[in-house]
Amino acid sequence: MSLAKSAGLNPRECAQKIVDGLRPLIGDILEEPEIAGPGFINLKFKDDYLSRALKTMADDASGRLAVPQTTNKKKIVVDFSSPNIAKEMHVGHLRSTIIGDTLSNLLTFAGHDVLRLNHVGDWGTQFGMLVEHLRDEFPEALNKETSENVDLGDLVTLYKAAKKRFDIDEDFKKRSREGVVKLQAGDSEALAAWESLCAASRVEYQKIYDLLNIEGLIERGESFYNPYLSGIIDDLEAKGLAVESEGATAVFLEGYTNRDGSPLPMLVRKSDGGFNYATTDLAAIRHRVELDRSEGGEKADRVLYVTDAGQSQHFDMVFAAAKKAGLVPESVSLEHVPFGLVQGEDGKKFATRSGDTVKLRDLLDEAVRIAGEDIKSRIENPYEELSEALADVAKTVGIGAVKYADLSMNRESNYKFSYGRMLSLNGNTAPYMLYAYARICGIVRKATGQMDTEKVVWPEASDIIISHDSEKQLIRNLVKLPDILSEVESDLYPNRLCDYLFETSQKFNQFYENCSVNNAETLELKASRLSLCTVSAATIKLLMSLLGIPVVEKL
Repeated sequence: MSLAKSAGLNPRECAQKIVDGLRPLIGDILEEPEIAGPGFINLKFKDDYLSRALKTMADDASGRLAVPQTTNKKKIVVDFSSPNIAKEMHVGHLRSTIIGDTLSNLLTFAGHDVLRLNHVGDWGTQFGMLVEHLRDEFPEALNKETSENVDLGDLVTLYKAAKKRFDIDEDFKKRSREGVVKLQAGDSEALAAWESLCAASRVEYQKIYDLLNIEGLIERGESFYNPYLSGIIDDLEAKGLAVESEGATAVFLEGYTNRDGSPLPMLVRKSDGGFNYATTDLAAIRHRVELDRSEGGEKADRVLYVTDAGQSQHFDMVFAAAKKAGLVPESVSLEHVPFGLVQGEDGKKFATRSGDTVKLRDLLDEAVRIAGEDIKSRIENPYEELSEALADVAKTVGIGAVKYADLSMNRESNYKFSYGRMLSLNGNTAPYMLYAYARICGIVRKATGQMDTEKVVWPEASDIIISHDSEKQLIRNLVKLPDILSEVESDLYPNRLCDYLFETSQKFNQFYENCSVNNAETLELKASRLSLCTVSAATIKLLMSLLGIPVVEKL
């Protein structure tokens, strides 16, 4: 209506002109457009077009479901997970890890060149404390020849012991501060101890990544960018962006102020000469987008930073400084992908009964245990240990439930963690989607005479016959797949994949309630409906794989 007003036409006249312009473009895709009411335009797909589109998907059901790859391939860096050395991964790392992995999977599927980077916290003042603690408790860790054989035990316990000494022992505190200087200066003993800590931490992180099915994540921690830090300061000072502020070096950016209205500094060098997070992030930007690959850089076109929403201002300022310093070409996009908090069911901080941060490993193990107990309750002898096959199903359901519950939420929202809701067979949950896939497998097995114990052999694609409105509604939903993937590629909200999955499963249920597969009126109609089953299952499997969740054929 507003368009008609601005064009000086009445709404129906405006609608007619739009229809006249559309008519040469719609070809054999849409029915003749209809103008309704005061000027609404109704567009309907032709049945022939829907049938052809679904047949094309069915022909490629074991591949990409006819989703084309991008014609504008980009180099994309996705920075996610980022745990800290010598500290255990906690629930706060869950969102970054699985959101970053899902976006990486989707962008790779789209045809982009994706580099998954793990910007671990492996540098800083705390390492002086840890190195000096190792000097006293594990002296062999300070010798490169023997450090690889040192068992540092529980790293969290080690960190707490070192921190306790730092807080109460002035001599140890002094040694710790001197230790930082030694480490930064490249002292061989300090470096050997530091490498021992990093190696032990990697072993623990990898256990979590294996559980979450995270692959291809390349570690490139804060220490990697140390050689570039001084150069960043030199460039900022040469361009007049970095100035002295109370003994430190800072960048002041227009539009950023403290609560009292005074300019908010972005510190890039401390008064003692040490560097800040912003300096490291600026150096990382230079390495990722400015340095050519021949210089060891990435020359990325797009860089995504998957961190909590609390870091939004930090990244806004870093990106603004990077652009002002000329580190970012006009064609390059730097994007913060923020996410909200994981809360307890009471809406407060998600913590143990004692108030401690929940360890991610404990959270995942509990989800698998609950899924296993549910499976046990439904087998012939619930007191027996699960077979290896059923234990694998419990792991798939438990881990998948945790991931899906997170990914199905708008990532910028806080969400309440509930094992009961995420493991429910009702609603938009992983168990529901896994069951939907397994149910389609059962339907196809029965209709094609396959054994229940064997892997499903999917029937060949058939011409599609639309005989009922529920078939048409399912097909209309399935052919939206490329558009859904394209939207998420652009706006980076994985919950849209989950919403589409849930909608697909509901449309399939409506189809199956109204249209018999096994007892279809003709063989041609049965073959058509089997193709609908195949494409529906393949769509669920594809999207679950992008979410990092494997499917099971029997549940």
